[in-house]
This record gives sequence, C-alpha cells and structure tokens, in this order.
Amino acid sequence: MGANSTIEWTTHTFNPWWGCTNVSPACDHCYAELLAKRRGFRVWGPGAFIRQLSDAHWREPLKWNERATRASDRPRVFCASMADVFEGRPEQAPLRERLWKIVVATPNLDWLLLTKRPGKIAELVPWQEAWPRNVWVGTTAENQEWTDKRLPHLLALPAIVRFVSVEPLLGPVDLSTFLHGERRIDWVIVGGESGAAARPMNAGWVRAVRDQCVAAGVPLHFKQWGTFGPRNGSDGLVRLGKKSAGRSLDGRTWDQLPNREGGIAVPPTSHESETHRPEAHHG
Repeated sequence: MGANSTIEWTTHTFNPWWGCTNVSPACDHCYAELLAKRRGFRVWGPGAFIRQLSDAHWREPLKWNERATRASDRPRVFCASMADVFEGRPEQAPLRERLWKIVVATPNLDWLLLTKRPGKIAELVPWQEAWPRNVWVGTTAENQEWTDKRLPHLLALPAIVRFVSVEPLLGPVDLSTFLHGERRIDWVIVGGESGAAARPMNAGWVRAVRDQCVAAGVPLHFKQWGTFGPRNGSDGLVRLGKKSAGRSLDGRTWDQLPNREGGIAVPPTSHESETHRPEAHHG
C-alpha cells in the first residue's frame, strides 16, 4: 500500500485510516480485514477503534502531486484500500475533512474514492454540484441485488468519472441500464475472489459484463480470475491459485481506462494487442 501499488487499476493507494465494518456479501472474506488482523490491528467491526496514520503518511500525496507536474500521465490514487471513506462514524469525520483538503491540494492526481456505501456520499463530501475534476467516485456491486441498490446513488453524483467495481463477482450482473445516458457508469472493473476461502466465479458472468461494456462503449478493466480460473479453454473454473489463473479473458487482457472526456483510454503499458485495441467511444 502506498506508492506504486500492486493493484492493477491504480497507481498509488492512500488510506486516511485503517478500519471498517462489513456490510454485504462482498465483505465476507475481506482481504483488508485479514491483513489488519495479521498485523495485529483489531480495527474491524462497529465497536473497534480505527488506526490513524502518521503526518509523514499524509504528506505522501503531496509528493506524488509534485512529481506528477513533471510527468506525462496522471497518477491514479485509490482511496482507501484499508477502510471505507464513507462509513460515516463520528471519529472518522476529522480525518475525512483532512482528506478533502489533500484532494483539493493535489490537482495532478486523480482520486478514486471506492465505497460500499454510496448512499452516504452526498452528505459526507463538501461539494455539491461543483465537484473537483480530479475526483472519481465508485461503488462495489458484487451481485444484482447490490447493483440495483447502489448504482442509482452513484448516478446521482456529478463526479467527472463514476465507476463500479464488480469484484468479487458473486453472481450474474446486468449493468446495461446503468451504462447509458447523460449520467452513466463511466468505467467497470470486474474480477473474481482470491484467497483460501474464495468463492468461484462463473466464466459466463464475466463474459456478460464484458459484452455489456463493449456494447455501451464503456471501458472495462478485468482485474483477475482469482483463486479459480479456466483451464484448457473450458468455461468450468478450477482452483489454480491467483497467479496461475491470471487475468486474460478469452485470450485478451482488458486494461481500459476512462478518459476525462467520456471515452476509452488505453494506457501505454497495456497488454492489449493491436488487433484488439478499442476505438474511442464518446457518450
């Protein structure tokens, strides 16, 4: 966590604190909760204290922003991998206010705010209709039930990019009604669960999400198969381990990103072949 994140769809990660409370099936095998416990921090659950970070930690985004002024691309900052900025507990409020000041002070960074509580976003951000252009806002949607509950809240927000993380994908998901219109989902991340207790994903569910994105001209990032992956071209998934399962879908790696004008941008380091490179689509 921090600079040069190993998470494929971001550049850096930043946590204003550690700690959260589980809210839906996607949380059942939360990697962040397991990591915190492994490091001796009991910060999960409604009665737990949050872990606060040092001033040096808070200065890191300012350094990234300064370096970005001399770079040709815009770093993306995932906030937060070890918490949910919009959990809304009272003790988090001062840290959240500190975070908003950092976001505004780093215009060369695109901040990716991912939450499982999109219904709280509007009341907890300091912006109304004039959001900073470096704020992307996203929510997790692990199955159709949570897609239908969470995405309408997301579409109501005037962020420059609205995205959904369909990870872990725990059931078939139809996003199509949310991928069209003036306010739509601008980017989709999809992936399977990893870890010893991972729940297998159906290959057909992934292909359906991909096909919906392609039909709507919405950029897609396929993060991983997870612990279970395809073998010998079969739709049936077997336990291979995250590394062996990989992140290729039907012979292609999907690393698409949204651009700031509403189309598709493929990063220079993309593994997509020239024959599959997408054309720009504009909403």
